[in-house]
Formats: sequence, C-alpha cells, structure tokens
Amino acid sequence: MNTAHRHQALAEVVLTTLSGRFGARFSQGESVRMQHGRDESAHEPALPDGVVFVETTEEVAEIARLCHSHRVPMIPYGAGSSVEGHVLAIHGGISIDLSRMNAILACHAEDLDATVEAGVTRLQLNAALKGSGLFFPIDPGADASLAGMAATRASGTNAVRYGTMRDNVLGMTVVLADGRVIRTGGRARKSSAGYDLTRLLIGSEGTLGIITELTVRLYPIPEAIAAAVCAFPGIDAAVNTAIQTIQLGVPVARIELLDALTLSAVNRYSKTALKELPTLFFEFHGSPASVSEQAQLVQEIAGGLGGEDFAWATRGEDRARLWQARHNAYFACLQLKPGCRSFPTDVCVPISRLAECIARTNDDIAGVSLPIALFGHVGDGNFHLVVLVDPASADDLRQAEWINQRLVERALVMSGTCTGEHGVGIGKTRFMVREHGSDALAVMRAIKAALDPFQLLNPGKILPPAEHLPEGTDGTS
Repeated sequence: MNTAHRHQALAEVVLTTLSGRFGARFSQGESVRMQHGRDESAHEPALPDGVVFVETTEEVAEIARLCHSHRVPMIPYGAGSSVEGHVLAIHGGISIDLSRMNAILACHAEDLDATVEAGVTRLQLNAALKGSGLFFPIDPGADASLAGMAATRASGTNAVRYGTMRDNVLGMTVVLADGRVIRTGGRARKSSAGYDLTRLLIGSEGTLGIITELTVRLYPIPEAIAAAVCAFPGIDAAVNTAIQTIQLGVPVARIELLDALTLSAVNRYSKTALKELPTLFFEFHGSPASVSEQAQLVQEIAGGLGGEDFAWATRGEDRARLWQARHNAYFACLQLKPGCRSFPTDVCVPISRLAECIARTNDDIAGVSLPIALFGHVGDGNFHLVVLVDPASADDLRQAEWINQRLVERALVMSGTCTGEHGVGIGKTRFMVREHGSDALAVMRAIKAALDPFQLLNPGKILPPAEHLPEGTDGTS
C-alpha cells in the first residue's frame, strides 16, 4: 500500500471509530465541516475530515489518543472568530469543537478568580458574575470562548489597564497530543515552582495542547465609570493625545482610535451620529474623585491638540451603546464594499513610535485603491487595518498583501511585533523568523517536537513551513 493510501486508510479508521463512539455528536456533513474550516479571515476555507462535539476533558483525551495512534491531525475549535486562519484544517484531520464544554465550574469571589470549561465565552462569564460586584475584563470585541482567547493570547479594549490573557490566566487543564492530561499553574497569585507551562501554552494557538479548562482572574467592578468620545481635526492629533495620556501615567481603562472612514461606517451601521473625524473613545475607572481627575487631565491634553468637546456617557446603558458601536466597527467596515472579504491585519509598536507608524501607514493607504479602515487600541500601541478586498480580484489581493507587508516590516523596524493580538495562524508565519530570529525559531520547533513529535496538533500554524511535515503527518483528506 502506498503512503497516500495508507494515510487514507488510517483516517477512515478514525472516522469510523468516532462515528460509532459519538453518534450524532460526530459529523462529516459538508455544511458542518465548512463552518469549522473557515474563520473571519480572507484565507481560503480548508475543511476537516470530520467534526466532533466534545463535552468533557476525558472525551478530548480519548480523541487525542485515537488520532495520535493513527497519526491524524487535530484542530481545536472554539467560536470560530479568529482572523488569521487558526482553525483551518490545512492538513485535514478532525476538528474538535469545544463549544459544548460551557460550564462555569467554580467562582471564588473572595479570591477574585473563576474556573471555567473551554467553551465558556466572555459574555457568558460576565452574565454569570452579575450581582457579585466582579467582572472579567478581557474584551476582544467578539464573544470568543475563553479557551480560544487563551490560545491566541487575546486582549482588546481593556488591555491598557487590565492586561491581556497572558496576565489573567492562573492555570489550565490541557490535553496533550498523545492524550495525556496535565494541569498547569493553580489558583495562587504567584509561584516560583518550575517552568511556567501556563504561559508557554497561552498563545500557542492549539499547536502544543488543547485547553479544556482554565482559571482566570476577576476584578471588582469600579465604583465609578465614565466614557467619552472626542473628535480631532487630524489623526496625528488624536494619536498624540493617546501617547501623552499614557506617558503621563494616567490610569485610563480604554483608549480607542477610529479614523474618519471607520466613523462613517460605524454611524451607518450602528445608527450613531458621531462626528466623522479621527476620534478617540475613552473610559475611566476608579472612585468618583479619581475618575473626575483623570477625565479633566485628558481633556486638557486633548484640548491642547485641537480635540473638540468631550461627549460624555456616564449611564451604563449609554456606555454599553457606545462600546457596542466600537465593537461593531469591524462588521460596519465590511459594509463599505458589499460582497467583499476582510483582509485584517494588526501590529503593535512601542508607544513612542505609534504616531510615526500610523502616519507612514496612512501614506501607504493613500497609494492604493482599496477601502482601508484604521482603528485600534492605541493605549498600548496596537492598531488594526481592515483591508476590504474582492477575493476574486488578483489586483485587490496583491494590494492587500503589499499593505500588510509594508505595515509589518515597519512595525518590526520600530521594535514592534507582526501581531499585537490577532495571532499568527497561517497569515503571519512568514514574519516569524524576521521577528524572532532563526535561533529562537529553532527553540520553538524543539518545544513543538517535544510535545507533538508527529505534528498532529493544529499543524501548519505559527511556525513557518521551512521543511516538510515528518513522514505520516501530511494530512488525511
């Protein structure tokens, strides 16, 4: 039997076994496979051979043991909201859907932490915390699963004050490629005991293990919260306001930048009436006195740079409406070019280089014919471009690739990163050597080889395909 036929035979054994074991919770239907073989990116769909809907850690471990023994790839799947091809089954295999693992296992209000299953989403957790005086702050916009957020090291609008998932996961339960189950970290707020496996697995995008449970930090809801919007005559003034705010040490909770094109899209999509100028969205947390002091200082900074009067939202429903409009910016921008696909990208640079990076990026945007919206979490030096392309147009895709390449190269020259929060997936693999160097990539490969020697966990992601996959792991489709 030749290699291709042997691989197909092994895959059939796995598919038959999973069908018998999981019944209706296993599907080979094209629509289900399509749902699990694409994300929000412009990458071509890549369908898994089958999808299994798991409900326990032991079920995940059972599937891993089966796939490991037959050398069949596994792709963890949460909510499918990623934008760099993280869930695409580019080598075939089994998509392991964790969405039914959605129990909140424990909430320790006195210790400010909660333990949840992989499929619990951030909105679900915060709804469960209602009335406790606590909340979970990491807010990437999409209602992503917490395990998916950990796997991609997500952050979002609150990161400038509360950090990213890296800072807010205390411990995890993880299934390894061969089906072993390990627990990393714990509930203690610090530890000096051994290698920090929790931090190793956060951001690994399902390539080192499958997260099935995690313990996350919670925070007291601030006594006072105020949000505001301020428009500026130009984007430089808006960016410099954000930079000065951070450099002065103002403990602002959120600073979001939206350019004029984004504001135009947001107004149409969310039925808002914001000025269609470069705009900053702010939120301040603390005591009433500290919130007032923070707001006054930021108003002075903004006024000195030409910012127009702050429009305040102090009532909870007004703040929610304002931030929902901001979170919908991505979907609003998609309406700028009906029938298009988004080619999203993001970078993060040191705050002192942010104004220059955005200014030079806008020069590049002016040189292409595509609609390109710019917005981001400028409080931590992170911004996004939503490049709208016709996926059937070679010229659109060429221009999008050019913008992306220019943006990433600029960020790396400025001591930044190719992705502040989207993750690597398959879209940013080609920049990994440039950012980290070949020796660091060799260390990453050694870690991958130690934990997943047959390259079965989400193969083809993060690490650039510098060499072929080992014998027996080139897919099952």
